[in-house]
Amino acid sequence: MLFRNRFLFLLALAALLAFLSLSLQFLHLIPVNPIREDGLNPKSRKRIMPDLLTEPPVIDPVYEARVYCNIPTIAERSMEGHAPHYFKLVSVQVLIRHGDRYPLYAIPKTKRPDIDCMLVPSRKPSHPQLEAFIKQMSKGSAAQMDGPLSSLPRYPSHSLCEMGELTQTGVVQHLRNGQLLREIYINKHKLLLSDWTAKQLYLETTGKSRTLQSALALLYTFLPDFDWKKINMRHQWSTIFCSGSCDCPMRNHYLEEEQRRQYSLRVKNNDLEKIYVDMAKIVGIPTRQLRASNPIDSLLCYFCHNVSFPCTKTGCISMEHFKVIKRHQLEDERERQEKKLYFFYALLATHPLLNQTVNRLQRIAEGKKEEVFVLYSAHDVTLSPVLSALGITEARFPRFAARLVFELWQDGKRPKEHFIRILYNGADVTFQTSFCKDYYKRSSKPMCPLEKFVNFVKRDMFLVFNSTSYYDACRRRPL
Repeated sequence: MLFRNRFLFLLALAALLAFLSLSLQFLHLIPVNPIREDGLNPKSRKRIMPDLLTEPPVIDPVYEARVYCNIPTIAERSMEGHAPHYFKLVSVQVLIRHGDRYPLYAIPKTKRPDIDCMLVPSRKPSHPQLEAFIKQMSKGSAAQMDGPLSSLPRYPSHSLCEMGELTQTGVVQHLRNGQLLREIYINKHKLLLSDWTAKQLYLETTGKSRTLQSALALLYTFLPDFDWKKINMRHQWSTIFCSGSCDCPMRNHYLEEEQRRQYSLRVKNNDLEKIYVDMAKIVGIPTRQLRASNPIDSLLCYFCHNVSFPCTKTGCISMEHFKVIKRHQLEDERERQEKKLYFFYALLATHPLLNQTVNRLQRIAEGKKEEVFVLYSAHDVTLSPVLSALGITEARFPRFAARLVFELWQDGKRPKEHFIRILYNGADVTFQTSFCKDYYKRSSKPMCPLEKFVNFVKRDMFLVFNSTSYYDACRRRPL
């Protein structure tokens, strides 16, 4: 009897210990897998950046529109600056899309959205440094602004926004971007010290006020109260930043083919055509004229700023109209990835910019200390082909104030070895790139060797065209 009681007691004790062990693992109080010397868990290599909003189970045009708006209300989590402790950050290159803007197009015979582009710190959305930013921008006469940039305003200031003008929301979006990057790259990794020089920066923007102002907003919170004499903002006339290498006939060919694909998909969409016909009746114009006004651009402004869609005596444009047009836009993006025409265009369109990026990273890896922080301020038509060319097919279309970051790291144990990380809106997409997918499967390091990126830009980008150089790929007709 005593033996049986002892056996039951030991059995109960074993069950209790098993329960406690599972509970501790569930609560992450003890590690389930061994941790390596570099602090990384070998069985948790997949990087997942959870969206701050709950992902819907199917494509939801309203949800996707909210993501696109990028309203600055929720603190953002990011993976920038993450690396094993013995790695040193030596360079960061950032490509941004401008912040929230007023529409480029107006829907004919409707009242324009009533959006105020004056910067008012007491109006939401705001930022703790917005007022200081306005004061700093008023002192900018000492800055070196290349070409036409010198005549552009340094911050938006119209009580009724002009077409394409950056809004207060757009300024705040990039003040937040700059603050986030400062906390990681300046405060944590000391990429630039307090006595930084103008030669350590490279700043370039297109000739639109919204891109210049976005760059200045990010720069202000990244390097607060900077000395204007250290700011040299270069002008880029091309939205694809092709500089002196823009002559590429085949790039134009693939873009024309892509535009034909877009047209073909649109005319097949009966639901979309019905919506256009209905909207044209509401505003009292021919359907063709409404379609040409690109109504989604204007409607997104109403949506992002929580303003009612326009009405006429005949009726109102509704959320259902908006959903159908936005859903078609999402379907178009999905087919674009499948058909590859845009991918071919993207490879040729982005090579000059990526080649410049690679050359700079190589110089820094060789020991150069100049241009360690780079900022390109651009457009959706800049970021989108770069993402496509890199093979990051799962990325969403660039939202307002989107950022694409290239980090260059030096291995502290092998100083001659350099690695890159690529991040899109804070998510690590390094191993989504076409040139580093295979390396991810067999490496213990959470980043990609620099030489893989170099080989991709200098050689592998042209293989799909059966060419060995950018010049040849730009002129070789497809079979």
